[in-house]
Amino acid sequence: MLDNQVVIGLDIGTTSTKAVVFGPRGRIVATHAVDYPLLQPQPSWAEQEPDQILHAVLDSVKHALLQANASSQDVLGIGFSSAMHSLIVLDAAGNLLTRSIIWADNRSVDQVDRLKKDLGGHAIYQRTGTPMHPMHPMYPMSPLAKIMWMREEAPDLYRRAAKYLSIKEYVLYRLFGQFVVDYSIASATGLFNLERLQWDEEALRLLGISPEQLSTPVPTTHVLTGIKPELATQMGVRADLPLIIGASDGVLANLGVGAIEAGEVAVTIGTSGAIRTVVERPLTDERGRTFCYALTDKHWVIGGPTNNGGIMLRWLRDEFAAPEIEVSKRLGMDTYDLMIKYAEGVPAGAEGLLFLPFLSGERAPYWNANARGMFFGLSLHHKREHFIRAVLEGVILSVFSVGVALRDLAGPATDIRASGGFARSPQWRQILCDVLGREVLVPESHEASALGAAMLALVGLGEMDDLSAVKDWIHIRHRHEPNPQNTETYLQLYYLYERLYEKVAEEFDIIAEFQRHGRFDMDRRN
Repeated sequence: MLDNQVVIGLDIGTTSTKAVVFGPRGRIVATHAVDYPLLQPQPSWAEQEPDQILHAVLDSVKHALLQANASSQDVLGIGFSSAMHSLIVLDAAGNLLTRSIIWADNRSVDQVDRLKKDLGGHAIYQRTGTPMHPMHPMYPMSPLAKIMWMREEAPDLYRRAAKYLSIKEYVLYRLFGQFVVDYSIASATGLFNLERLQWDEEALRLLGISPEQLSTPVPTTHVLTGIKPELATQMGVRADLPLIIGASDGVLANLGVGAIEAGEVAVTIGTSGAIRTVVERPLTDERGRTFCYALTDKHWVIGGPTNNGGIMLRWLRDEFAAPEIEVSKRLGMDTYDLMIKYAEGVPAGAEGLLFLPFLSGERAPYWNANARGMFFGLSLHHKREHFIRAVLEGVILSVFSVGVALRDLAGPATDIRASGGFARSPQWRQILCDVLGREVLVPESHEASALGAAMLALVGLGEMDDLSAVKDWIHIRHRHEPNPQNTETYLQLYYLYERLYEKVAEEFDIIAEFQRHGRFDMDRRN
């Protein structure tokens, strides 16, 4: 890239679309985001208006370029990132029959349950890489399950459906008049055969649909040109500007923090958490613990999400930290910082207080909606700071449990990169480092998915030889080395963490039933 040239990373998220203008070596020149609402016309439904998102794409790019003061000739291209698992239905004339049914929509939970139990769901997972678990209301329902719901619950809509698209595919259709989907978004549908890189015949047969009702799969570096002139004008770009189809936001976040080689692991903890690594070929887990999504046709991201990340500390603050809230107000400091400072005085292992952080069930690796939280080992010597330390450690142990599954599939981690809200805390980062027993690097990972999209665009345009060049764009802000003594302590606690879960898994079902209905089946007590 020349000094005056820029590339745009465009990221369609759940609550907004953001355009980020990057200069040479990943320097952020400008950003602009456009919000849109989440619609819930019925309980458990979650939808958005596709044309609102299309206009958010146009407006975010236009205003980001205006802020960057970049001419249309300075823009090399646009790389495209998008959230996964959305579904839009068009009729034969290309008209919308539905809104965008997003990842958080859970109308198809019964279909997922049947897929898992009776319809070969595990075999479909092994071919497609998309886990099938009825995790209402916590796990994204794949387009496979959503189409199955339409067939059974909305037959008139099912009969009229000519095309099934994701939100990214819809935007590309409106921009270019083409029905194309990148391997990455396709690999999150439950309909895409990872080995053959084409739609899975058995999954389509199960739904009674044809490949013609789906978009044409293309590599994530596929270049599209010929934006419709009126939309190019609205976007503030030239009509011949190349758009690189890109990938999904999760796999691009790995690229955006530089975790793209064998053994390199990305850990993200915000409200929830995730741990992911890149492998050279599609890998699924015999026990169904992990997902597998495409980054390119030579890079595959495997990993798993956890429900219980930073939301655990927020719960502790909101429900039990009234004294800390008052003290932090007097001192003019953040309540979280004060809570974590108190926890610093407690040794690793919280002096035998162990927290299972399943307050909202758990996804990977257990996939158990009935899992519940637990403090174990409580005694009279434990104080408030022990509870804080145990919560911080419990969140990291849940991430580590997914990391164990990744190690089983891909081998041990050699490089760990951390991002997300938790990474603002040096103490919490050190706990991650000690639990994993490896050096932890914290990149300057602002806009990681958009950066990944921009990098993929440059590779697609031939401006960069391969994805490894991203290392030159990423600056490491913090490094942490593990404390061997703490690592040994956490390994012992993880052994107990796993034993506890296995021993009380059935009891979780019983207490969850009691919480839902105010009673449980007395026969299950025996």
